[in-house]
Amino acid sequence: MKRLSGSFQDIRALTVPYFRSEERWSARLLLAAIIALQLIQVGLTVVLNSWYNTFYNALQQRDWNVFIRQILIFCGIAAVFIVVAVYQLYLSQWLRIRWRRWMTGRYLGRWLDGGTHYHMHLRGDPADNPDQRIADDLQMFVDDTLNLGVSLLGSVVTLVSFVVVLWHLSAGLPLVIDGRDFAIPGYLVWGAFIYAVAGTALTHWIGRVLIGLNFRQQRFEADFRFALVRIRENTEQIALLGGEAAEDTELRGRFGRIVGNWFSIMNRQKGLTFFTTGYDQAAVLIPFLLVSPFYFAGRMQLGGLMQTASAFGQVQSAFSFFVSAYTGLAEWKAVVDRLVGFEHRIAEAETARRAAKDIVRAPSTDGTFAVRDLIVALPDGTALTRVEALTLRPGERLLVNGPSGSGKTSLLRTLSGLWDFGSGRVAVPGGQSVLALPQRPYLPLGTLRGAICYPNRDRQWPDAAIEAALVACGLGQLRGRLDDSDLWTSRLSGGEQQRLGFARALLSAPDWLLLDEATAALDADAERALYAELFRRLPRTGVISIGHRAALEGFHDRVLTLGGLIPGGSALALSAPTA
Repeated sequence: MKRLSGSFQDIRALTVPYFRSEERWSARLLLAAIIALQLIQVGLTVVLNSWYNTFYNALQQRDWNVFIRQILIFCGIAAVFIVVAVYQLYLSQWLRIRWRRWMTGRYLGRWLDGGTHYHMHLRGDPADNPDQRIADDLQMFVDDTLNLGVSLLGSVVTLVSFVVVLWHLSAGLPLVIDGRDFAIPGYLVWGAFIYAVAGTALTHWIGRVLIGLNFRQQRFEADFRFALVRIRENTEQIALLGGEAAEDTELRGRFGRIVGNWFSIMNRQKGLTFFTTGYDQAAVLIPFLLVSPFYFAGRMQLGGLMQTASAFGQVQSAFSFFVSAYTGLAEWKAVVDRLVGFEHRIAEAETARRAAKDIVRAPSTDGTFAVRDLIVALPDGTALTRVEALTLRPGERLLVNGPSGSGKTSLLRTLSGLWDFGSGRVAVPGGQSVLALPQRPYLPLGTLRGAICYPNRDRQWPDAAIEAALVACGLGQLRGRLDDSDLWTSRLSGGEQQRLGFARALLSAPDWLLLDEATAALDADAERALYAELFRRLPRTGVISIGHRAALEGFHDRVLTLGGLIPGGSALALSAPTA
Protein backbone atom coordinates (compact mmCIF):
# COMPACT_ATOMS: atom_id res chain seq x y z
CA MET A 1 0.00 0.00 0.00
CA LYS A 2 2.91 2.33 0.71
CA ARG A 3 4.32 1.74 -2.78
CA LEU A 4 0.85 2.20 -4.30
CA SER A 5 0.39 5.50 -2.46
CA GLY A 6 3.82 6.66 -3.62
CA SER A 7 2.97 5.75 -7.21
CA PHE A 8 -0.23 7.80 -7.08
CA GLN A 9 1.69 10.76 -5.69
CA ASP A 10 4.28 10.48 -8.48
CA ILE A 11 1.57 10.32 -11.15
CA ARG A 12 -0.23 13.29 -9.62
CA ALA A 13 3.00 15.31 -9.50
CA LEU A 14 3.57 14.69 -13.20
CA THR A 15 -0.03 15.18 -14.34
CA VAL A 16 -1.58 18.01 -12.33
CA PRO A 17 0.83 20.90 -13.16
CA TYR A 18 -0.35 21.15 -16.78
CA PHE A 19 -3.98 21.45 -15.77
CA ARG A 20 -3.00 24.28 -13.40
CA SER A 21 -0.73 26.04 -15.88
CA GLU A 22 -1.38 29.07 -18.08
CA GLU A 23 -3.09 26.66 -20.50
CA ARG A 24 -5.37 25.27 -17.81
CA TRP A 25 -8.70 26.45 -19.25
CA SER A 26 -8.14 25.10 -22.76
CA ALA A 27 -6.67 21.90 -21.28
CA ARG A 28 -9.61 21.40 -18.95
CA LEU A 29 -12.11 22.14 -21.71
CA LEU A 30 -10.49 19.59 -24.03
CA LEU A 31 -10.34 17.00 -21.26
CA ALA A 32 -13.98 17.64 -20.34
CA ALA A 33 -15.00 17.20 -23.98
CA ILE A 34 -13.07 13.92 -24.24
CA ILE A 35 -14.67 12.64 -21.03
CA ALA A 36 -18.14 13.68 -22.24
CA LEU A 37 -17.62 11.79 -25.50
CA GLN A 38 -16.48 8.74 -23.54
CA LEU A 39 -19.66 8.91 -21.44
CA ILE A 40 -21.74 9.15 -24.61
CA GLN A 41 -20.03 6.00 -25.89
CA VAL A 42 -20.94 4.18 -22.68
CA GLY A 43 -24.53 5.41 -23.00
CA LEU A 44 -24.69 4.11 -26.57
CA THR A 45 -23.41 0.75 -25.34
CA VAL A 46 -26.23 0.60 -22.77
CA VAL A 47 -28.76 1.45 -25.50
CA LEU A 48 -27.24 -1.23 -27.71
CA ASN A 49 -27.57 -3.78 -24.89
CA SER A 50 -31.33 -3.20 -24.80
CA TRP A 51 -31.37 -3.39 -28.61
CA TYR A 52 -29.95 -6.93 -28.42
CA ASN A 53 -33.09 -8.14 -26.61
CA THR A 54 -35.53 -6.81 -29.19
CA PHE A 55 -33.40 -7.72 -32.21
CA TYR A 56 -32.75 -11.34 -31.26
CA ASN A 57 -36.36 -11.82 -30.17
CA ALA A 58 -37.40 -10.62 -33.64
CA LEU A 59 -35.05 -13.21 -35.15
CA GLN A 60 -36.45 -15.95 -32.95
CA GLN A 61 -40.06 -14.97 -33.79
CA ARG A 62 -39.28 -14.37 -37.48
CA ASP A 63 -40.90 -10.90 -37.23
CA TRP A 64 -39.81 -9.10 -40.44
CA ASN A 65 -41.19 -5.65 -39.55
CA VAL A 66 -39.52 -5.55 -36.14
CA PHE A 67 -36.30 -6.87 -37.72
CA ILE A 68 -36.19 -4.04 -40.29
CA ARG A 69 -37.03 -1.43 -37.67
CA GLN A 70 -34.21 -2.69 -35.42
CA ILE A 71 -31.76 -2.60 -38.35
CA LEU A 72 -32.60 1.08 -38.91
CA ILE A 73 -32.25 1.78 -35.19
CA PHE A 74 -28.85 0.09 -35.21
CA CYS A 75 -27.75 2.22 -38.17
CA GLY A 76 -28.66 5.36 -36.21
CA ILE A 77 -26.78 4.16 -33.12
CA ALA A 78 -23.76 3.22 -35.26
CA ALA A 79 -23.76 6.62 -37.01
CA VAL A 80 -23.70 8.47 -33.69
CA PHE A 81 -21.05 6.10 -32.37
CA ILE A 82 -18.80 6.75 -35.40
CA VAL A 83 -19.06 10.53 -35.02
CA VAL A 84 -18.35 10.32 -31.29
CA ALA A 85 -15.33 8.02 -31.83
CA VAL A 86 -13.86 10.25 -34.55
CA TYR A 87 -14.11 13.45 -32.51
CA GLN A 88 -12.88 11.77 -29.34
CA LEU A 89 -9.74 10.71 -31.23
CA TYR A 90 -9.34 14.16 -32.78
CA LEU A 91 -9.70 16.01 -29.47
CA SER A 92 -7.44 13.49 -27.73
CA GLN A 93 -4.69 14.09 -30.28
CA TRP A 94 -5.15 17.84 -29.88
CA LEU A 95 -4.81 17.60 -26.10
CA ARG A 96 -1.81 15.25 -26.38
CA ILE A 97 0.29 17.57 -28.52
CA ARG A 98 -0.57 20.63 -26.39
CA TRP A 99 0.22 18.74 -23.20
CA ARG A 100 3.45 17.35 -24.61
CA ARG A 101 4.47 20.79 -25.88
CA TRP A 102 3.95 22.29 -22.43
CA MET A 103 5.79 19.49 -20.59
CA THR A 104 8.67 19.59 -23.08
CA GLY A 105 9.05 23.34 -22.59
CA ARG A 106 8.93 22.91 -18.82
CA TYR A 107 11.54 20.14 -18.74
CA LEU A 108 13.82 21.91 -21.20
CA GLY A 109 13.56 25.11 -19.19
CA ARG A 110 14.45 23.44 -15.90
CA TRP A 111 17.19 21.27 -17.41
CA LEU A 112 18.92 24.17 -19.19
CA ASP A 113 18.24 26.95 -16.67
CA GLY A 114 21.34 28.28 -14.96
CA GLY A 115 23.52 25.42 -16.18
CA THR A 116 21.50 22.78 -14.29
CA HIS A 117 22.40 20.24 -16.99
CA TYR A 118 26.07 20.95 -16.35
CA HIS A 119 25.75 20.59 -12.58
CA MET A 120 23.92 17.28 -13.02
CA HIS A 121 26.81 16.10 -15.17
CA LEU A 122 29.45 17.27 -12.69
CA ARG A 123 27.78 15.60 -9.74
CA GLY A 124 27.45 12.30 -11.56
CA ASP A 125 23.69 12.12 -11.08
CA PRO A 126 22.36 8.84 -12.49
CA ALA A 127 19.79 10.50 -14.80
CA ASP A 128 20.84 8.55 -17.85
CA ASN A 129 20.01 9.83 -21.33
CA PRO A 130 18.11 13.06 -20.55
CA ASP A 131 17.54 13.48 -24.29
CA GLN A 132 15.55 10.24 -24.36
CA ARG A 133 13.53 11.22 -21.31
CA ILE A 134 12.55 14.54 -22.84
CA ALA A 135 12.02 13.31 -26.41
CA ASP A 136 10.49 9.85 -25.90
CA ASP A 137 9.37 9.43 -22.30
CA LEU A 138 7.32 12.62 -22.29
CA GLN A 139 5.47 11.55 -25.42
CA MET A 140 4.81 8.09 -24.01
CA PHE A 141 3.69 9.52 -20.67
CA VAL A 142 1.19 11.92 -22.25
CA ASP A 143 -0.20 9.32 -24.67
CA ASP A 144 -0.44 6.51 -22.13
CA THR A 145 -1.82 8.70 -19.35
CA LEU A 146 -4.62 9.98 -21.55
CA ASN A 147 -5.38 6.58 -23.09
CA LEU A 148 -5.32 4.64 -19.83
CA GLY A 149 -7.10 7.40 -17.90
CA VAL A 150 -9.99 7.64 -20.36
CA SER A 151 -10.19 3.85 -20.63
CA LEU A 152 -10.30 3.52 -16.85
CA LEU A 153 -13.04 6.15 -16.63
CA GLY A 154 -14.98 4.34 -19.34
CA SER A 155 -14.62 1.06 -17.43
CA VAL A 156 -15.87 2.62 -14.20
CA VAL A 157 -18.90 4.23 -15.88
CA THR A 158 -19.59 1.02 -17.82
CA LEU A 159 -19.40 -0.94 -14.59
CA VAL A 160 -21.85 1.33 -12.80
CA SER A 161 -24.24 1.34 -15.76
CA PHE A 162 -24.26 -2.37 -16.46
CA VAL A 163 -24.20 -3.52 -12.85
CA VAL A 164 -27.69 -2.03 -12.60
CA VAL A 165 -28.75 -3.82 -15.81
CA LEU A 166 -27.18 -7.14 -14.82
CA TRP A 167 -28.55 -6.97 -11.27
CA HIS A 168 -32.02 -6.40 -12.67
CA LEU A 169 -31.63 -9.34 -15.08
CA SER A 170 -30.34 -11.54 -12.23
CA ALA A 171 -33.48 -10.88 -10.22
CA GLY A 172 -35.64 -12.99 -12.53
CA LEU A 173 -33.00 -15.69 -13.08
CA PRO A 174 -32.17 -17.77 -10.00
CA LEU A 175 -28.95 -19.74 -10.06
CA VAL A 176 -29.50 -23.30 -11.30
CA ILE A 177 -27.29 -26.03 -9.81
CA ASP A 178 -28.04 -29.69 -10.49
CA GLY A 179 -31.57 -28.79 -11.57
CA ARG A 180 -32.35 -26.85 -8.40
CA ASP A 181 -33.02 -23.09 -8.24
CA PHE A 182 -31.12 -20.91 -5.76
CA ALA A 183 -32.27 -17.30 -5.32
CA ILE A 184 -29.07 -15.27 -4.89
CA PRO A 185 -29.59 -11.49 -5.42
CA GLY A 186 -27.35 -10.24 -8.22
CA TYR A 187 -25.48 -13.53 -8.55
CA LEU A 188 -24.44 -12.67 -12.12
CA VAL A 189 -22.79 -9.49 -10.82
CA TRP A 190 -21.01 -11.39 -8.08
CA GLY A 191 -19.90 -14.01 -10.56
CA ALA A 192 -18.34 -11.36 -12.82
CA PHE A 193 -16.70 -9.70 -9.82
CA ILE A 194 -15.14 -12.89 -8.44
CA TYR A 195 -13.92 -13.91 -11.89
CA ALA A 196 -12.31 -10.48 -12.48
CA VAL A 197 -10.66 -10.29 -9.04
CA ALA A 198 -9.10 -13.72 -9.48
CA GLY A 199 -7.95 -12.78 -12.98
CA THR A 200 -6.46 -9.47 -11.82
CA ALA A 201 -4.53 -11.09 -8.98
CA LEU A 202 -3.09 -13.78 -11.24
CA THR A 203 -2.27 -11.24 -13.96
CA HIS A 204 -0.28 -9.09 -11.52
CA TRP A 205 1.51 -12.13 -10.13
CA ILE A 206 2.55 -13.22 -13.63
CA GLY A 207 3.31 -9.82 -15.14
CA ARG A 208 4.69 -7.60 -12.36
CA VAL A 209 8.28 -8.27 -13.48
CA LEU A 210 7.46 -6.45 -16.74
CA ILE A 211 7.68 -3.04 -15.02
CA GLY A 212 11.38 -3.41 -14.28
CA LEU A 213 12.06 -5.09 -17.62
CA ASN A 214 10.41 -2.24 -19.55
CA PHE A 215 12.37 0.31 -17.51
CA ARG A 216 15.65 -1.36 -18.45
CA GLN A 217 14.59 -1.82 -22.08
CA GLN A 218 14.07 1.92 -22.51
CA ARG A 219 17.43 2.62 -20.91
CA PHE A 220 19.28 0.09 -23.10
CA GLU A 221 17.62 1.46 -26.24
CA ALA A 222 18.66 5.00 -25.31
CA ASP A 223 22.23 3.92 -24.51
CA PHE A 224 22.52 2.23 -27.90
CA ARG A 225 21.14 5.27 -29.73
CA PHE A 226 23.51 7.57 -27.83
CA ALA A 227 26.50 5.44 -28.83
CA LEU A 228 25.46 5.65 -32.49
CA VAL A 229 25.22 9.44 -32.26
CA ARG A 230 28.67 9.59 -30.67
CA ILE A 231 30.14 7.74 -33.64
CA ARG A 232 28.46 10.14 -36.06
CA GLU A 233 29.91 13.09 -34.16
CA ASN A 234 33.43 11.66 -34.04
CA THR A 235 33.78 9.89 -37.37
CA GLU A 236 37.13 11.48 -38.23
CA GLN A 237 38.81 10.58 -34.94
CA ILE A 238 37.52 7.00 -35.14
CA ALA A 239 38.71 6.62 -38.73
CA LEU A 240 42.14 8.09 -37.97
CA LEU A 241 42.61 5.76 -35.03
CA GLY A 242 41.26 2.76 -36.90
CA GLY A 243 38.75 2.30 -34.11
CA GLU A 244 35.99 0.72 -36.17
CA ALA A 245 36.53 -2.74 -34.67
CA ALA A 246 36.45 -1.36 -31.12
CA GLU A 247 33.32 0.63 -31.88
CA ASP A 248 31.70 -2.42 -33.47
CA THR A 249 32.43 -4.45 -30.35
CA GLU A 250 31.01 -1.74 -28.11
CA LEU A 251 27.86 -1.30 -30.22
CA ARG A 252 27.27 -5.04 -30.40
CA GLY A 253 27.66 -5.24 -26.63
CA ARG A 254 25.11 -2.47 -26.09
CA PHE A 255 22.72 -4.03 -28.59
CA GLY A 256 23.25 -7.41 -26.95
CA ARG A 257 21.82 -5.98 -23.74
CA ILE A 258 18.77 -4.84 -25.72
CA VAL A 259 18.31 -8.32 -27.17
CA GLY A 260 18.83 -10.10 -23.85
CA ASN A 261 16.35 -7.91 -22.03
CA TRP A 262 13.89 -8.20 -24.93
CA PHE A 263 13.95 -11.99 -24.67
CA SER A 264 13.16 -11.63 -20.97
CA ILE A 265 10.19 -9.42 -21.87
CA MET A 266 9.11 -11.92 -24.54
CA ASN A 267 9.18 -14.86 -22.13
CA ARG A 268 7.24 -13.00 -19.47
CA GLN A 269 4.71 -11.66 -21.95
CA LYS A 270 4.28 -15.14 -23.39
CA GLY A 271 3.11 -16.45 -20.03
CA LEU A 272 0.97 -13.38 -19.46
CA THR A 273 -0.62 -13.66 -22.91
CA PHE A 274 -1.38 -17.36 -22.35
CA PHE A 275 -3.29 -16.43 -19.23
CA THR A 276 -5.05 -13.25 -20.42
CA THR A 277 -6.12 -14.79 -23.74
CA GLY A 278 -7.50 -17.83 -21.99
CA TYR A 279 -9.14 -15.58 -19.44
CA ASP A 280 -10.88 -13.55 -22.17
CA GLN A 281 -12.01 -16.65 -24.06
CA ALA A 282 -13.43 -18.29 -20.95
CA ALA A 283 -15.29 -15.07 -20.12
CA VAL A 284 -17.34 -15.49 -23.32
CA LEU A 285 -18.77 -18.83 -22.15
CA ILE A 286 -19.49 -18.09 -18.50
CA PRO A 287 -22.74 -16.08 -18.91
CA PHE A 288 -24.13 -18.66 -21.34
CA LEU A 289 -23.32 -21.47 -18.92
CA LEU A 290 -25.04 -19.60 -16.09
CA VAL A 291 -28.30 -18.73 -17.87
CA SER A 292 -28.60 -21.33 -20.64
CA PRO A 293 -30.66 -23.68 -18.43
CA PHE A 294 -33.45 -21.06 -18.47
CA TYR A 295 -33.27 -20.71 -22.25
CA PHE A 296 -33.40 -24.44 -22.96
CA ALA A 297 -36.18 -24.83 -20.40
CA GLY A 298 -38.22 -22.31 -22.37
CA ARG A 299 -38.21 -19.79 -19.53
CA MET A 300 -36.18 -17.20 -21.51
CA GLN A 301 -36.19 -15.98 -25.06
CA LEU A 302 -33.11 -15.66 -27.27
CA GLY A 303 -33.14 -11.87 -26.88
CA GLY A 304 -32.99 -12.16 -23.09
CA LEU A 305 -30.14 -14.65 -23.35
CA MET A 306 -28.10 -12.35 -25.63
CA GLN A 307 -28.85 -9.27 -23.55
CA THR A 308 -27.76 -11.05 -20.38
CA ALA A 309 -24.59 -12.34 -22.03
CA SER A 310 -23.80 -8.86 -23.33
CA ALA A 311 -24.41 -7.21 -19.96
CA PHE A 312 -22.32 -9.84 -18.19
CA GLY A 313 -19.52 -9.31 -20.71
CA GLN A 314 -19.58 -5.54 -20.14
CA VAL A 315 -19.46 -5.92 -16.34
CA GLN A 316 -16.76 -8.58 -16.47
CA SER A 317 -14.73 -6.49 -18.92
CA ALA A 318 -15.03 -3.40 -16.71
CA PHE A 319 -14.00 -5.38 -13.64
CA SER A 320 -11.09 -6.83 -15.66
CA PHE A 321 -9.66 -3.49 -16.78
CA PHE A 322 -6.31 -4.19 -15.14
CA VAL A 323 -6.13 -7.64 -16.73
CA SER A 324 -6.66 -6.26 -20.24
CA ALA A 325 -4.43 -3.21 -19.80
CA TYR A 326 -1.67 -4.78 -17.71
CA THR A 327 1.04 -4.74 -20.39
CA GLY A 328 0.31 -1.09 -21.17
CA LEU A 329 0.24 -0.27 -17.46
CA ALA A 330 3.62 -1.92 -16.96
CA GLU A 331 5.16 0.15 -19.77
CA TRP A 332 3.49 3.31 -18.47
CA LYS A 333 4.74 2.71 -14.92
CA ALA A 334 8.29 2.33 -16.25
CA VAL A 335 7.95 5.69 -18.03
CA VAL A 336 6.58 7.31 -14.86
CA ASP A 337 9.53 5.98 -12.83
CA ARG A 338 12.03 7.34 -15.37
CA LEU A 339 10.43 10.80 -15.44
CA VAL A 340 10.14 10.96 -11.66
CA GLY A 341 13.81 10.01 -11.37
CA PHE A 342 14.71 12.72 -13.88
CA GLU A 343 12.66 15.28 -11.94
CA HIS A 344 14.42 14.33 -8.71
CA ARG A 345 17.84 14.70 -10.31
CA ILE A 346 16.90 18.12 -11.70
CA ALA A 347 15.52 19.22 -8.32
CA GLU A 348 18.66 18.08 -6.51
CA ALA A 349 20.89 19.92 -8.99
CA GLU A 350 18.73 23.06 -8.68
CA THR A 351 18.88 22.90 -4.89
CA ALA A 352 22.62 22.39 -4.87
CA ARG A 353 23.11 25.23 -7.35
CA ARG A 354 20.99 27.67 -5.35
CA ALA A 355 22.29 26.66 -1.94
CA ALA A 356 24.84 28.77 -0.10
CA LYS A 357 28.31 28.19 -1.56
CA ASP A 358 31.68 28.35 0.09
CA ILE A 359 32.76 30.55 -2.82
CA VAL A 360 31.15 33.92 -2.17
CA ARG A 361 30.30 35.89 -5.32
CA ALA A 362 29.42 39.56 -5.52
CA PRO A 363 29.35 42.14 -8.34
CA SER A 364 32.20 44.62 -8.39
CA THR A 365 31.27 48.29 -8.61
CA ASP A 366 34.36 49.32 -10.60
CA GLY A 367 34.14 46.66 -13.31
CA THR A 368 37.08 44.60 -12.05
CA PHE A 369 37.65 40.92 -11.49
CA ALA A 370 38.85 40.51 -7.89
CA VAL A 371 39.81 37.27 -6.11
CA ARG A 372 40.58 36.89 -2.40
CA ASP A 373 41.65 33.68 -0.60
CA LEU A 374 40.26 31.52 -3.39
CA ILE A 375 40.70 27.76 -3.30
CA VAL A 376 39.47 25.89 -6.37
CA ALA A 377 38.47 22.29 -5.69
CA LEU A 378 37.04 19.24 -7.44
CA PRO A 379 33.39 18.22 -6.87
CA ASP A 380 34.57 15.65 -4.32
CA GLY A 381 36.27 18.40 -2.30
CA THR A 382 39.87 17.73 -3.40
CA ALA A 383 41.66 21.09 -3.63
CA LEU A 384 43.31 21.96 -6.95
CA THR A 385 44.87 25.39 -6.54
CA ARG A 386 44.88 28.52 -4.38
CA VAL A 387 44.83 32.19 -5.41
CA GLU A 388 45.36 34.47 -2.43
CA ALA A 389 44.83 37.83 -4.14
CA LEU A 390 44.24 38.88 -7.74
CA THR A 391 42.67 41.99 -9.24
CA LEU A 392 42.11 42.64 -12.96
CA ARG A 393 41.06 46.06 -14.15
CA PRO A 394 38.89 46.63 -17.28
CA GLY A 395 40.96 46.17 -20.43
CA GLU A 396 43.76 44.35 -18.60
CA ARG A 397 45.09 41.09 -20.04
CA LEU A 398 46.20 38.14 -17.95
CA LEU A 399 47.86 34.92 -19.15
CA VAL A 400 47.41 31.83 -16.95
CA ASN A 401 49.85 28.96 -17.44
CA GLY A 402 51.17 25.99 -15.51
CA PRO A 403 51.44 22.21 -15.80
CA SER A 404 48.49 19.99 -16.70
CA GLY A 405 46.24 19.30 -13.73
CA SER A 406 47.19 22.48 -11.88
CA GLY A 407 43.62 23.85 -12.07
CA LYS A 408 43.86 26.37 -14.91
CA THR A 409 40.56 25.51 -16.58
CA SER A 410 38.79 25.13 -13.22
CA LEU A 411 40.02 28.60 -12.23
CA LEU A 412 38.61 30.02 -15.46
CA ARG A 413 35.29 28.28 -14.83
CA THR A 414 35.25 29.70 -11.33
CA LEU A 415 35.77 33.23 -12.61
CA SER A 416 32.99 32.76 -15.17
CA GLY A 417 30.57 31.60 -12.45
CA LEU A 418 30.26 28.05 -13.76
CA TRP A 419 32.37 26.33 -11.09
CA ASP A 420 31.19 26.46 -7.47
CA PHE A 421 33.49 23.99 -5.80
CA GLY A 422 35.97 25.45 -3.35
CA SER A 423 36.07 28.48 -1.05
CA GLY A 424 36.98 32.16 -1.01
CA ARG A 425 35.62 35.36 -2.54
CA VAL A 426 35.18 36.35 -6.18
CA ALA A 427 34.01 39.80 -7.31
CA VAL A 428 32.81 39.79 -10.91
CA PRO A 429 32.18 42.86 -13.11
CA GLY A 430 28.59 43.91 -12.64
CA GLY A 431 26.57 44.75 -15.75
CA GLN A 432 29.36 43.81 -18.14
CA SER A 433 29.32 41.13 -20.82
CA VAL A 434 31.56 38.08 -20.53
CA LEU A 435 32.28 35.61 -23.35
CA ALA A 436 34.17 32.34 -22.90
CA LEU A 437 35.94 30.50 -25.73
CA PRO A 438 36.80 26.89 -24.79
CA GLN A 439 39.45 24.83 -26.51
CA ARG A 440 36.79 23.19 -28.65
CA PRO A 441 34.13 25.78 -29.54
CA TYR A 442 30.53 24.64 -29.50
CA LEU A 443 28.89 24.83 -32.93
CA PRO A 444 25.10 24.37 -32.83
CA LEU A 445 23.07 22.61 -35.48
CA GLY A 446 21.89 24.81 -38.34
CA THR A 447 23.42 27.44 -40.56
CA LEU A 448 26.97 28.77 -40.48
CA ARG A 449 25.54 32.20 -39.65
CA GLY A 450 23.86 30.74 -36.56
CA ALA A 451 27.10 29.03 -35.50
CA ILE A 452 29.09 32.27 -35.75
CA CYS A 453 26.50 34.40 -33.96
CA TYR A 454 25.81 31.85 -31.19
CA PRO A 455 24.53 32.39 -28.50
CA ASN A 456 23.04 35.58 -29.97
CA ARG A 457 20.37 35.76 -32.67
CA ASP A 458 21.66 34.83 -36.10
CA ARG A 459 20.36 38.11 -37.57
CA GLN A 460 21.89 40.34 -34.91
CA TRP A 461 24.70 41.46 -37.23
CA PRO A 462 24.62 42.28 -40.96
CA ASP A 463 26.26 39.97 -43.46
CA ALA A 464 29.06 42.46 -44.07
CA ALA A 465 30.10 42.41 -40.39
CA ILE A 466 30.01 38.60 -40.23
CA GLU A 467 32.03 38.27 -43.43
CA ALA A 468 34.57 40.80 -42.19
CA ALA A 469 35.02 38.81 -38.99
CA LEU A 470 35.54 35.61 -41.00
CA VAL A 471 38.17 37.26 -43.19
CA ALA A 472 39.96 38.72 -40.17
CA CYS A 473 40.18 35.24 -38.61
CA GLY A 474 41.42 33.50 -41.77
CA LEU A 475 38.07 31.97 -42.81
CA GLY A 476 37.43 34.07 -45.90
CA GLN A 477 36.61 30.94 -47.91
CA LEU A 478 33.39 30.58 -45.90
CA ARG A 479 31.98 34.02 -46.74
CA GLY A 480 29.49 32.70 -49.28
CA ARG A 481 28.17 29.90 -47.06
CA LEU A 482 26.50 31.84 -44.27
CA ASP A 483 23.08 30.31 -44.95
CA ASP A 484 24.33 26.77 -45.57
CA SER A 485 23.11 24.20 -43.04
CA ASP A 486 25.61 21.50 -42.18
CA LEU A 487 27.10 19.52 -39.32
CA TRP A 488 29.79 22.14 -38.88
CA THR A 489 31.54 20.34 -36.03
CA SER A 490 32.43 17.58 -38.49
CA ARG A 491 32.82 19.81 -41.53
CA LEU A 492 35.42 22.19 -40.03
CA SER A 493 38.82 21.15 -38.73
CA GLY A 494 39.81 21.82 -35.12
CA GLY A 495 41.83 24.88 -36.16
CA GLU A 496 38.97 26.23 -38.28
CA GLN A 497 36.59 25.80 -35.38
CA GLN A 498 38.92 27.79 -33.14
CA ARG A 499 39.18 30.52 -35.79
CA LEU A 500 35.38 30.61 -35.91
CA GLY A 501 35.39 31.07 -32.13
CA PHE A 502 37.56 34.15 -32.51
CA ALA A 503 35.20 35.47 -35.21
CA ARG A 504 32.40 35.03 -32.68
CA ALA A 505 34.40 37.11 -30.18
CA LEU A 506 35.07 39.89 -32.73
CA LEU A 507 31.35 40.16 -33.47
CA SER A 508 30.25 40.06 -29.81
CA ALA A 509 32.92 42.53 -28.63
CA PRO A 510 32.45 41.54 -24.96
CA ASP A 511 33.79 43.54 -22.03
CA TRP A 512 35.65 40.45 -20.83
CA LEU A 513 36.93 37.50 -22.84
CA LEU A 514 37.94 34.18 -21.26
CA LEU A 515 40.13 32.04 -23.53
CA ASP A 516 40.76 28.44 -22.47
CA GLU A 517 43.58 27.30 -24.78
CA ALA A 518 41.44 28.73 -27.57
CA THR A 519 44.33 28.51 -30.10
CA ALA A 520 45.78 25.12 -29.12
CA ALA A 521 44.92 23.58 -32.51
CA LEU A 522 46.71 26.35 -34.47
CA ASP A 523 50.36 26.79 -35.30
CA ALA A 524 52.38 29.51 -33.58
CA ASP A 525 52.18 31.98 -36.49
CA ALA A 526 48.41 31.61 -36.80
CA GLU A 527 48.08 31.99 -33.03
CA ARG A 528 50.07 35.24 -33.01
CA ALA A 529 48.06 36.58 -35.95
CA LEU A 530 44.72 35.85 -34.23
CA TYR A 531 45.78 37.44 -30.93
CA ALA A 532 47.13 40.48 -32.73
CA GLU A 533 43.89 40.91 -34.67
CA LEU A 534 41.83 40.37 -31.52
CA PHE A 535 43.63 43.01 -29.50
CA ARG A 536 43.69 45.44 -32.44
CA ARG A 537 39.92 45.24 -32.89
CA LEU A 538 39.00 44.95 -29.17
CA PRO A 539 41.50 47.20 -27.36
CA ARG A 540 39.17 47.79 -24.38
CA THR A 541 38.24 44.16 -23.78
CA GLY A 542 39.72 42.54 -20.68
CA VAL A 543 41.22 39.14 -21.44
CA ILE A 544 42.07 36.12 -19.30
CA SER A 545 43.88 33.49 -21.36
CA ILE A 546 45.07 29.98 -20.68
CA GLY A 547 48.01 28.99 -22.86
CA HIS A 548 51.36 27.22 -22.86
CA ARG A 549 53.33 28.94 -25.61
CA ALA A 550 55.85 31.52 -24.45
CA ALA A 551 54.97 33.78 -27.38
CA LEU A 552 51.59 34.52 -25.77
CA GLU A 553 53.25 36.36 -22.90
CA GLY A 554 53.98 39.32 -25.15
CA PHE A 555 50.24 39.86 -25.75
CA HIS A 556 49.38 40.04 -22.03
CA ASP A 557 50.05 42.51 -19.23
CA ARG A 558 50.65 39.87 -16.55
CA VAL A 559 51.32 36.16 -16.26
CA LEU A 560 49.80 33.93 -13.57
CA THR A 561 51.66 30.64 -13.16
CA LEU A 562 49.84 27.87 -11.31
CA GLY A 563 51.77 25.00 -9.81
CA GLY A 564 49.08 23.00 -8.04
CA LEU A 565 48.08 23.38 -4.40
CA ILE A 566 51.09 23.77 -2.12
CA PRO A 567 50.20 22.90 1.50
CA GLY A 568 50.57 25.92 3.67
CA GLY A 569 51.52 28.23 0.83
CA SER A 570 50.43 29.91 -2.40
CA ALA A 571 49.87 27.92 -5.55
CA LEU A 572 50.82 30.64 -7.99
CA ALA A 573 53.43 33.06 -9.10
CA LEU A 574 52.26 36.38 -10.55
CA SER A 575 54.64 38.31 -12.78
CA ALA A 576 54.90 40.76 -15.64
CA PRO A 577 55.43 39.19 -19.06
CA THR A 578 58.90 38.74 -20.38
CA ALA A 579 60.08 41.08 -23.10
